[in-house]
Amino acid sequence: MRFGLSLLLSGVAATVVGCASIPSATPKLDRAATVPQQSDDSYYVDASAAISARIEERGIEPAKNVILFVGDGMGISTITAARIYAGQSRGVDGESYKLTMETLPYAALSRTYSHDYQVADSASTATAMVAGSKVRSRTLGILQDAALGNCASMEGNRTDTLFDLAERAGLSTGIVSTARITHATPAAAYAELPHRDWEADSDMDGQSSADCPDIASQLVNWAEGDGFEIAMGGGRSKFLPNSITDVEDELRKGDRTDGQDLTAQWAAKSDAHTVIHTQADFDAVDFDTDAKVLGLFDRSHLNFELDRAEGTGNEPSLEEMTRAAITRLSRDEDGYVLMIEAGRIDHAHHGVNAARALGDTDIFDQSIATALELTDSDDTLIIVTADHSHTMTIAGYPSRGNPILGKVDTGLGADLKAADGKPYTTLSYANGDTACRMVGEIRDCARLDLSNTDTTDKNFKQQSLAFAPAETHAGEDVAIFAIGPGSSLVSGTMDQNEIFHVMGRASGLVAEE
Repeated sequence: MRFGLSLLLSGVAATVVGCASIPSATPKLDRAATVPQQSDDSYYVDASAAISARIEERGIEPAKNVILFVGDGMGISTITAARIYAGQSRGVDGESYKLTMETLPYAALSRTYSHDYQVADSASTATAMVAGSKVRSRTLGILQDAALGNCASMEGNRTDTLFDLAERAGLSTGIVSTARITHATPAAAYAELPHRDWEADSDMDGQSSADCPDIASQLVNWAEGDGFEIAMGGGRSKFLPNSITDVEDELRKGDRTDGQDLTAQWAAKSDAHTVIHTQADFDAVDFDTDAKVLGLFDRSHLNFELDRAEGTGNEPSLEEMTRAAITRLSRDEDGYVLMIEAGRIDHAHHGVNAARALGDTDIFDQSIATALELTDSDDTLIIVTADHSHTMTIAGYPSRGNPILGKVDTGLGADLKAADGKPYTTLSYANGDTACRMVGEIRDCARLDLSNTDTTDKNFKQQSLAFAPAETHAGEDVAIFAIGPGSSLVSGTMDQNEIFHVMGRASGLVAEE
């Protein structure tokens, strides 16, 4: 049953729930559910109880497969702007256009605060989604009582992620990102560390990687099951020693100081293990085989989609990687768990560059469409969400059809002017590095006159209110969209760590408390 028919039947089911039996609270899958080691954590307990109450009320169907889509930094304003951007880019009405994610039948708001911050980072929020507990910002896979930067404090505060549980149950697993595959969001799937920045041994501020292994080494040496079937993104330098020249840049070497070539270690695991670095390498892989692929397509993050599409870089798109990952993981009759992250939405926002943020949101949405095409909503739970928001706003009184990247035009004549007599753009940021600029040795914070500036150019940086070296995250709730078994549990306002409990209970990997 594909997407359209599934939606129809979900609507029918909703109308007859009063006279139909509620599905079992325990999905009927041949899996041994586990109580994760973090089950006594207070955040875990509360979230588990919230989802158990919903299951008691609504029931739950079994999900053979789970796909978690994370738009890093994709707040509500980003979704709205991307909707208009995508429609206008296709020559249709942007305001009434619908992104694929907006067509999913269930939606909720996610509360993204971390244990210690009102406005959280990507490490703590990703950990909440894949381990079911809110934790300290900048930490990965360790509970609230662990201390930032303190390896010894991890003992007794470790977690089992959904990916850990999936591997133990014999399922296949995968992670795909346009950021470094060792960056905060994908790293949360497999790493436990008291600092998200410890991606290679050289990043660890004097801490011993023997006692507290860095993120790249944790990926390659991940002991759960038979490890990832698919891990694709950027971050090649974190896997290579500083004695090896990068395959695409003869002027750059790896970051590791311990002499380890982790790419060689991956390739040596079995004949099925392979490492790929370029678009040509990617195109040469038959993903409909049992290959276990580590794709490292850049020494750092991948290119923004607008640049990649114009020929910058030598790497597949997020949509291509999504298709490849699902093709590979679908070979497992026991099922799979997959995370797909559009990591560079966040980076463009930090640079107050809305065009690239919206371009990456657009390809992210196309990747969701590909997932719906390749999966069956009878057996695959797909959740689309964000880890946190950004400070981008949509303001002004622009007329219907005004370019979303343009200056505010009310349709009544000239661009709308602010009180300083200068035009302003529909999209702007509450903070960022465009609030002020250095003129000689003086910081000038007067707003620039945009009258003769093409604000739709992809390199244009929106104006910001408060000066900061980089624009920051924002703290408002973000959206959750869902389809497939268990998706009816996604509604109302949810704490972000409840997402884990929806996925865990629907997949049969997490035991009822």
